[in-house]
Amino acid sequence: MSRQYLAVGIFIIIGATLFALGIFLIGSRHEAFAQHIVLFTEFVDLDGVTKGSKVQVAGMDAGQVTKIDVPRSPTGRFRVQMKVDEQLHGLVRADSVVTVDTEGVVGDTFLTIHPGSPNAAIAKADSVLQSKPPVSMSDLLTHGVGIMNDADATLKQVAGKLNTALDGVNGAVSNANDLLVGLKEGRGPAGMFLRDEKMAAQIRATMSNVQSTTSNLNQASARVNILVADVQQRRLPQTLDDTMAQIRSASTRANETLEQVHQSLSQALGPDANGATAGQNISEALTNINIATGNMAEDTEALKHNFFFRGFFNRRGYYSLANLSPQEYRRSELFGSTHSPRAWLQAQALFQQGPHGAEELSESGKHAIDRAVASLGNSIFTHPIVIEGYSDTPQPADALSSSYARSQLVRNYLEARYPFAAKKVGVMPLSETPPPRLGHDHWSGVSILVAEKK
Repeated sequence: MSRQYLAVGIFIIIGATLFALGIFLIGSRHEAFAQHIVLFTEFVDLDGVTKGSKVQVAGMDAGQVTKIDVPRSPTGRFRVQMKVDEQLHGLVRADSVVTVDTEGVVGDTFLTIHPGSPNAAIAKADSVLQSKPPVSMSDLLTHGVGIMNDADATLKQVAGKLNTALDGVNGAVSNANDLLVGLKEGRGPAGMFLRDEKMAAQIRATMSNVQSTTSNLNQASARVNILVADVQQRRLPQTLDDTMAQIRSASTRANETLEQVHQSLSQALGPDANGATAGQNISEALTNINIATGNMAEDTEALKHNFFFRGFFNRRGYYSLANLSPQEYRRSELFGSTHSPRAWLQAQALFQQGPHGAEELSESGKHAIDRAVASLGNSIFTHPIVIEGYSDTPQPADALSSSYARSQLVRNYLEARYPFAAKKVGVMPLSETPPPRLGHDHWSGVSILVAEKK
């Protein structure tokens, strides 16, 4: 019996231990044991955000919505209370903006807090952050269809006016061509004058008489008078005036047509009732489409973390950095392995101060990154890459923000210059402390890691 009691006691102890461990893991998964700060924001339309909705900071899970205060009037705003992980507090600045996003087209709705500028102050607890109203897919499609219909109607109107103008110009040119052909063929008063051989003989005889003798001066003058009278009878000046009038009329009609075309294009490309130009409307529509495409990509990424597919990705030997804190990253055997290829780059060799005070990659820094990629060999194109950011700024929050910005600058350069897939290049802000056993207790700059599974 004592053995049976001992076995039952051991079973109870093991069960209680497993239960406590499960409670701890579930609490850690939902960040129940992490330290948080409370922030607020306000929206006119929540667009599906509810109590318990997820909150992200710079793409990393940071907390959840804990309370929503309903406005007392239709003109009021919903006041949303958010709980944010203290570790990401350094990325939330006074000028940070909160937006409503969705996981894909039909996924869950969550709030995204975008990192503010490095020069802005860190947002204080219980402060109210700025918000940007959400854009619904139906409004976007309706707005796009309206723009396309307006553009189609304008093009049809401009095409009709251009056809009318071209018909008028073609008619004027045809009349001018007929007039010139008539002159050459001797039709009309002007043509008869040009082809009248009798008149040419009279002119030659008159000039010969004038040159040969001065005694017949009176007779020559009489013949000249006869010639002038004959020209006036044939109405040559009137014919020339009519021709010039037709040409001037055709030119005037062409100028009027071009002015109408200019006015039509100005109306088509000018501002609408809300003051936005057609170019601005098209740019805004493309921006909203890019946001929807990004949400769809995030929805696809979320499938990778589903319970049924999680084991497959774990066996591949690397994980989503969005689910790892800097402390967990430093403890990881994969990312802290001394066998994985790694390139260390110092900050003074990579960055320079930009025109607005923020850091940017220098030309010498770009060359240094190219040399680092060449030194890592072909493995950089076949394995996941992690850009570790480091900064020795005295303030912890500033160090975290600066290391994140540095890793993003290097990541953007690599994706723009080399054929890396975006899902295979990640960033990890580590302030100034690298993982242990790598030979560097402190660092300021970046480290490019090729995560090879051994």
